[in-house]
Amino acid sequence: MIKTIIIDDEPLAAGIVREYLQDFPQFEIVQVCQDGFQGLKAIQQHNPDLIFLDVQMPKITGFEMLELLDEPPAVIFTTAFDQYALKAFDAKALDYLLKPFSQSRFQQAIERFLGQNEKTAPYESETELQLLAEKSNRLVVRVKNDIKIIPVQEVAYFEAEDDYIGIHTSEGKFLKKMTMKHLEESLDPGKFTRVHRSFLINLNGVTGIEPYERDSYLVKLKNGEKIPVSKTGYARLRQVLGM
Repeated sequence: MIKTIIIDDEPLAAGIVREYLQDFPQFEIVQVCQDGFQGLKAIQQHNPDLIFLDVQMPKITGFEMLELLDEPPAVIFTTAFDQYALKAFDAKALDYLLKPFSQSRFQQAIERFLGQNEKTAPYESETELQLLAEKSNRLVVRVKNDIKIIPVQEVAYFEAEDDYIGIHTSEGKFLKKMTMKHLEESLDPGKFTRVHRSFLINLNGVTGIEPYERDSYLVKLKNGEKIPVSKTGYARLRQVLGM
């Protein structure tokens, strides 16, 4: 049997997926979830082969839920996003169904899933998925068994740590698996600036800049910390601050 989970806050939409799946007896619906938190727990518990996932849901979005999974299962989005937005992630998702979708369109998505190479992951990388999700003004991280949502304006600075990003806030430091490059591309350049290969700062927290070593500087933040600034980062910082 092909284990399947439906994650959608609209009971009618979830019911349609359940109804259409009746034509495919090889699929077993192990759980129907109404939000991303329930979906995350269900995926971790059942390890499904396929999930039907809405994008816009309460608490966390479908994209944000997927970010919290180390190995996301195959995904068919069921969403009311407009066609332009869908094209942005069509290459990453196995398929998408634009609500309201017909039974024949649903069948096409199922046939695509059944015909896929089992060794081919539905996403090329977690960081590419991050780019799709991180067009909002918040970050979603795992803290032990809990999920924390961090508004980006509350971040003092980001620090590269191997395959992770250290997110420094007044509440402490949090880790998220992604690259600095993809993080930088997802943030507003008028509010966040890369000042060093390993550091990206919130411009709202800058209180001053001082020389440090040859061709390098330190930027002082409101929280009292000092962040290294490279020669290139210093030029960029002067430009965005109008110095």
